[in-house]
Amino acid sequence: MARPIAVAITGGIGAGKSEALRAFARHGAATVSSDEIVHHLLRRPDVRDAVIERMGNGIVAPDGEIDRGALATVVFNDRQALAWLEETLHPLVGAEYLQWREQLATLPDAPAVCVTEVPLLYETGGEARFDKVVVITAPTKLRRARSEVATDDRESRLIADREKVERADYSYKNVGTVEELDAFVGSVMHDLVPA
Repeated sequence: MARPIAVAITGGIGAGKSEALRAFARHGAATVSSDEIVHHLLRRPDVRDAVIERMGNGIVAPDGEIDRGALATVVFNDRQALAWLEETLHPLVGAEYLQWREQLATLPDAPAVCVTEVPLLYETGGEARFDKVVVITAPTKLRRARSEVATDDRESRLIADREKVERADYSYKNVGTVEELDAFVGSVMHDLVPA
């Protein structure tokens, strides 16, 4: 039972990680984003209840689930709340990812490559779980134009792009078209799984 080659995509806010993940899917990789895993975890009763207990009922949507927008407002205005949330979720996200990856290996037609988007890969020491790392970068002004999220405070907690590029196996400066990004991803897939 061969495990798929495990690839992580990382980079700053608005660099194009999600678009790169979609490109990997188009090129035949199995994909999942850390955000998808977090969505799933926040619906798990034990996690949901612990987060509500720590953050308060103001983050609860009318349907009883966590309102992610309200949660984001709380944690990005309270560093201790953010630290608690990250300490709670990061190990769970890692465990869910590893379980997903192991399940892929059991499929009759298992993919050769599995890719996930991990915004805080180097910051959390998560790179050890992956065979290869792809860093997507873009100039600050362009990233701010692409992102709906305020980046200043969040960016200050991240490792500089320059260091990420030095540590990564592949890097791409995302200043062109989606087609150019797709071509880069295609070249990475060809390198990982030669035809």
